[in-house]
Amino acid sequence: MERVLARNKNISVAASRKVLVGMSGGVDSSVAAALLKRAGFQVAGVYLRCWDEYHGCRASDDEYMARLAAAHIAIPFYVFDFTKEYKEKVLSYFLSEYQIGRTPNPDVMCNREIKFGLLFDKAIQLGFDYMATGHYARTVPVGEGVNVLCGRDGNKDQSYFLCQVPREKFRKVLFPIGSYLKSEVRAMAREFGLPNADRKDSQGICFVGKVKVTDFLQSRFTAEKGDIKDIQGNVLGRHEGLPFYTIGQRKGIELSGGPFYVVSKEKEENVLVVSRDENDLCQKELVAKDINWITKAPPDLPFSAQVRIRYRQDVVPATIKEHSKGAMHVVFEQPQRAVTSGQSVVFYNGEELLGGGIIQ
Repeated sequence: MERVLARNKNISVAASRKVLVGMSGGVDSSVAAALLKRAGFQVAGVYLRCWDEYHGCRASDDEYMARLAAAHIAIPFYVFDFTKEYKEKVLSYFLSEYQIGRTPNPDVMCNREIKFGLLFDKAIQLGFDYMATGHYARTVPVGEGVNVLCGRDGNKDQSYFLCQVPREKFRKVLFPIGSYLKSEVRAMAREFGLPNADRKDSQGICFVGKVKVTDFLQSRFTAEKGDIKDIQGNVLGRHEGLPFYTIGQRKGIELSGGPFYVVSKEKEENVLVVSRDENDLCQKELVAKDINWITKAPPDLPFSAQVRIRYRQDVVPATIKEHSKGAMHVVFEQPQRAVTSGQSVVFYNGEELLGGGIIQ
């Protein structure tokens, strides 16, 4: 039996099964497509064109490499233009959240609205049985649905970014590389002879590319300057606009006597609050709304879980209680650093992704 089948129990060899693979031009999605082709699926690749203002980022190279990889694997290749929808559903949210002083996660929203939203729906409409991506995550059958698990490679696990995807979508989603280490994926890419086997991983804002968030925001809107104060209320200097700072930030705080850390943003007074003491960044609790449950049956409240408040953070134990209708109160066993409004808080039971919400 093929190695991919041994590691991905939910994939069945079925030559009649059609799967559309989102191909970014990177090694992960290319290997995902190659594994599915080798496992006997009818595979097609698709590149999503979502951004038309690249300013030197590598989007044209991404599309070219995705096309080359698809040709090497010998699968049909398509390009879907979601530029308009991306700006309406992701970029507008991203900008509006920053403008009100929050720090959104564009990858979480992009997964919900674009990859597992528009692309998933289009794949099913076109007659594909499944959609596949190069995410480091796994699924296991549970009754008529599936549970979502962390990727085997803890350094690459991307389950955090799936927390807002509706549970029912995962029944028709495949993650072919989720049970492999990144080093194994690279080795398989070379084994397949893929043209992008040694290509570096992309970084930056989802689909926009490698660009500093502050530079991107400043190119999109202006913000009112204001006072920087310490936690005692003493004025220390001036900030360039609250949207251009995030909780926990140290770099870019141009004050003598530092380093200083951003502790909070007081929007009503347009004040940036900073401290030299990192302990002032720690919080014992948070409130989250827009809760999306991925587990088959949401746990009875209150319940204990492992929690992440940012990507690649180690999970920490917490108790989740009901705060109000549609919102949850998360109480950590130990205070956590830089709890950031607009980011996602994600709940786990061991390896299982339970769900998540948006930090208020």
